[in-house]
Amino acid sequence: MPHLHLEYTANLTDLNADVALMRLNNALVGSGQFGAEFDIKSRAVKVETFKVGTAMTERGFVHVKLALLSGRSPQIKQQLSESLLAVVKELCAWPAGVEVQLCVEILDIDRESYAKAAIGV
Repeated sequence: MPHLHLEYTANLTDLNADVALMRLNNALVGSGQFGAEFDIKSRAVKVETFKVGTAMTERGFVHVKLALLSGRSPQIKQQLSESLLAVVKELCAWPAGVEVQLCVEILDIDRESYAKAAIGV
């Protein structure tokens, strides 16, 4: 915990997923909300098939979903969301002529039912 999911459309060819994940992880560490950097698990998925709206113009998106153990205040969640969005805005040179939507979503993981084990630590 936390779990960060990064989805981005394939037409964002300058987005380097490895760099993006490291920058997002560093923002989470810098927030002071998590005990150890080892606890942050992130992954990226390039979306090959997608539609944004109904217009025929070229569009794309980057969607960051951060799942956290429940119990954090709305203010902390907003701070995390804003800091992740700031990172996403600076990830790459956005392609000219493409309308790109950037968004961050914060989700609660039920604290009572979450289970975790670390092997080889």
